[in-house]
Amino acid sequence: MFRLLAPHSSLVLLVALAACRGGGAPSMDPENQPGNGEVAGVASAGDGDVDPRARELQAMAAGVFQPLPAEPVAGDNDLSPARVDLGRMLYFDARLSKNQDISCNSCHQLDRFGVDGEPTSPGHKGQRGSRNSPTVYNASLQIAQFWDGRAADVEEQAGGPILNPVEMAMPSAEAVTALLKSIPGYGPMFARAFPGVDDPVSYENAAVAIGAFERGLLTPGPLDRFLEGDLLALTPEQQEGMRTFMEVGCTTCHTGATVGGQMFQKLGLVKPYETADLGRYEVTHQEADRYVFKVPSLRNVAETGPWFHDGSVGTLDEAITRMARHQLGKELTPEQVASIATFLGALTGTVDSQYTARPELPASGPDTPAPDPS
Repeated sequence: MFRLLAPHSSLVLLVALAACRGGGAPSMDPENQPGNGEVAGVASAGDGDVDPRARELQAMAAGVFQPLPAEPVAGDNDLSPARVDLGRMLYFDARLSKNQDISCNSCHQLDRFGVDGEPTSPGHKGQRGSRNSPTVYNASLQIAQFWDGRAADVEEQAGGPILNPVEMAMPSAEAVTALLKSIPGYGPMFARAFPGVDDPVSYENAAVAIGAFERGLLTPGPLDRFLEGDLLALTPEQQEGMRTFMEVGCTTCHTGATVGGQMFQKLGLVKPYETADLGRYEVTHQEADRYVFKVPSLRNVAETGPWFHDGSVGTLDEAITRMARHQLGKELTPEQVASIATFLGALTGTVDSQYTARPELPASGPDTPAPDPS
């Protein structure tokens, strides 16, 4: 499911796969993540075996990046347990699609770092749109939602795919409300999630509840520990990659807690990039927004390929090389590309497997509509 034009920005590393070279696939379970629980060997200012350059790098990085928040940011939502629990159920409920075969989790799979691994995702009757489905993890912290920024927040975004004829294809908001009311178990859940509301079961409230759940999809990792003072959280190779990342100019656009997602930028800023997608122009119809896209977050980017707005890039080297060329006008050496890739591996975080576990959904009622494949 699933802008402010930055002045003369340089690198929009719109996508990048980054695995720590020499390591295997990271675990989704916090218990299997290195460095969780007690952090052995947290470097203090007096540790003589810590490279002094690491302290200097940490100070530089703290001015560019921020750790993810320890708790979800509520925005205008109410993150009560009842609302979050309801949102989790709705996120996994394929009955919210016309043929009852597609849920939010179909395209944004929580056990796959929030993506489905497809260039573009299959929707109703196998239809595909033209844009890659971005990860839902940490999305609530970004400036807007969708590649073109047409939704202000995750609550607004959550309702879009349900009514999109290419995606979940429900015919109307009223049809969604009727379906939810036909499932007996949802009535009490909506009442608890939206107390004091006369008629709480609705399409609009469903989107708000899904947004409440999505706000808890945060994935802290090694970068956060490094920023918070653990100078051993990043390997020497990852630290060198961070230096390269900053020196090359990637941090012109990829900054903040989400390492991106905080601005909009033209794809092909220095050298034109061939794409038929007009980007934000399709929303604003302003010439300045032609080929402008939201700069994506690079959190978990090692696990969220294929990359770019159209899912057309399948390798890390290609992504970094293209973006340096088209956004900076630079031709990076293979060593620079590999170094940046190594740093990006440190952006893979820990998924809370308990929070994201598939819940048991309420049973359909006798009046629940049957799937409609038409």
